[in-house]
Amino acid sequence: MRTKRYAAIDIGTVTCRLLLADAGEQGLVELHREVAITNLGEGVDATGMLKPEAMERVAIQMRRFLGIIDEYRTPEHPSIDIIALATSASRDAANAGEFVSMLDGIGIGLTVIPGEREAALSFLGASSDFIGEDLLVVDIGGGSTEIIAGTGGKEPVFKHSFDIGCRRVTEKFLASDPPAADELAVAKEWTRQAMEPKFAELRQTGFAPKRMVAVAGTATSVVSIHEHMKVYDSARVHKTAVDAATLEDVYAQLRSVNLAERKRIVGLDPGRASVIVAGMLIMETVMELAGVGEFTVSETDILQGIILDAARNGK
Repeated sequence: MRTKRYAAIDIGTVTCRLLLADAGEQGLVELHREVAITNLGEGVDATGMLKPEAMERVAIQMRRFLGIIDEYRTPEHPSIDIIALATSASRDAANAGEFVSMLDGIGIGLTVIPGEREAALSFLGASSDFIGEDLLVVDIGGGSTEIIAGTGGKEPVFKHSFDIGCRRVTEKFLASDPPAADELAVAKEWTRQAMEPKFAELRQTGFAPKRMVAVAGTATSVVSIHEHMKVYDSARVHKTAVDAATLEDVYAQLRSVNLAERKRIVGLDPGRASVIVAGMLIMETVMELAGVGEFTVSETDILQGIILDAARNGK
């Protein structure tokens, strides 16, 4: 199998991320990662439209990403396959076509994928580190949350994408600063009621996950905040087990202070401060509905899934 070089781009509701990697007989060899908080989904839940300034923020990052990709073109790899996908905010926006055209104009061919496809790719990436284990993978994003159950290395037995994410919940319910207790209670009950029927469906399949794996910024932030990481250390975060008590400690710390104070918390990217409380609320709800006492944080997620999927399909 000839080694190919790929660049996977994930344009989400809150962040834009890039992963450069080689895929071949040796598996996936990561070369470079980038993340930028662009808040593409700002206001989308209320208006159904992407804001021009939000689209431009993403376009600026895409130009930067293209420059980084060019640095990895070599005589051995003059061509790099670029796969750019957009998720919840773009799915919901009536003007997503305008956004796709904007990025096409700077050389990014963007595909807006449905939630079920997002879930499948997230599972493919996250489960690659847990081959043979029965898993529940949870991906909390800005506009949606995916739950996927299956055995690592196999096709999922169950997957669902909820229109529930940290930005969406924040904009719907959390108007006070810091969020009021009644706002948090209403948000949690809304989240629980929306999610519970699908967890009931999962139980009816008879599949019993042995490990809950959580990917994306909410999960990784729990570890970096708990460990007081002044400099984010991916190696320390990856595969860390987080119990319910640790999650509650971090959640309590975040929800008890206002936005300005939250931005100063060691271990939290200030760009996530406005939506992180809702992320913790969703994570807590998922743990309760899944009936688990801990989750394993994974730095391997949809980006790796995008590349693994392209490689195995000969793209």
